Amino acid sequence: MELNLMSATEATEAIRAGKTSSEELVSACLDHIAGIEEHIGAWAFLDPDHALAQARDADQALQQGEPLGPLHGVPVGVKDIFDTRDMPTEDGTVLHAGRQPEEDAAAVARLREAGAVILGKTVTTELAVYAPGKTRNPHDPKCTPGGSSSGSAASVAAGMVPLAIGTQTNGSVIRPASFCGVYGYKPTFGRISRHRVLQASRPLDQIGVFARTVEDAALIAEQMMAFDSRDPDTRLGARPRLFGAAAQEPPVEPRLAFVKTPVWNQADSDTQEAFAELVAHLGERGAEEALPEIFDDAVEQHRVIMEADLARSFEREYDRGKDQLSAILRKMIERGQKVPAVAYNEAVSRIPVLNRSLEKIFEWHDAILTPATIGEAPVGLESTGSPIFCTIWSLCGMPAITLPLLEGGNSMPLGVQLVGPKGDDARLLRTARWLMEFLGR
Repeated sequence: MELNLMSATEATEAIRAGKTSSEELVSACLDHIAGIEEHIGAWAFLDPDHALAQARDADQALQQGEPLGPLHGVPVGVKDIFDTRDMPTEDGTVLHAGRQPEEDAAAVARLREAGAVILGKTVTTELAVYAPGKTRNPHDPKCTPGGSSSGSAASVAAGMVPLAIGTQTNGSVIRPASFCGVYGYKPTFGRISRHRVLQASRPLDQIGVFARTVEDAALIAEQMMAFDSRDPDTRLGARPRLFGAAAQEPPVEPRLAFVKTPVWNQADSDTQEAFAELVAHLGERGAEEALPEIFDDAVEQHRVIMEADLARSFEREYDRGKDQLSAILRKMIERGQKVPAVAYNEAVSRIPVLNRSLEKIFEWHDAILTPATIGEAPVGLESTGSPIFCTIWSLCGMPAITLPLLEGGNSMPLGVQLVGPKGDDARLLRTARWLMEFLGR
């Protein structure tokens, strides 16, 4: 196997066993990037010399018998809205061009503590909202890779790096992972600190990961999970043992609740047919369930929160440079400026109610099965595709993972999304791996 195509789990084992080195692995990734980056455009910042210097430091630490972290020597791509002390962070906008943070984001710091090599910064959409960057879909450069974590998804899909991190406020992890045909995992809201990550919406912003296997997604996410007083939405508690859970066999065969959601009519015919076949194949292991009526206006509640928060979070950018913002972001901000406080507070107060209303489904099912996107990545680079099948779960802050299981009519990837109850990430990942094995993947 070519080194750049190794999974993160395989890479850590090979480095520790002396079968390869971090420098060799990073070099293989950089060589591959050099050959295809012109066609993909996944990177906002990449300094090969700096990446190799980190790799050599990792190899030296191994040779000297120093303690090694779970990601020792493994390269990771970082979405360009996470602050990095040794690389610029420009947030996908000319308004932040040349910005050089003095401190790492908490998530980046924890990756370094785990031994990861921060390979570079991946492309984000403008201020992590909707206006696309330069990235193209590795499966078809005429198609969008999705957004806003476009570069992170594309870099993993194209074999440039085994792992990458991103964020999701609406569908910015699950959607690009589905379009690019990789695993995308968004943990429970508040599991990973967002300190020094560009804020769009405090009630909605969540950090996620991109990987080549369920186990790899569990491995990298686990390293970033810890209480951080600088993020008021993190909570004290033991770090979930995700990697171990993902490798375990379920104590009983899982049951999945197939949920169409109130936006089923927006799914492409290919998607509807593919999920009908999948559910039929699951047999008694899957059953269709309807969401409670309270979810009928959940998408609108999400819009109210997101747009009001965009107006507040990007007030400075709008005031000093709105002519340099995309038309779509300007319109969202301007709508958000008009949201009444009572409407915003009502929408936020609905989040715990929505989560409680799902308890009956999770009494009998291990996870919800639903599309990750309305269909394949659409042709054209002027948009990043619809996030509508992620919206409800982002609003609720529930853990979600998309699995590259299906293809659409144009032979492009079509993700299968599993959603778990809030806080039960370990069971979700264990169920995800079971589903892959059940389907022979």
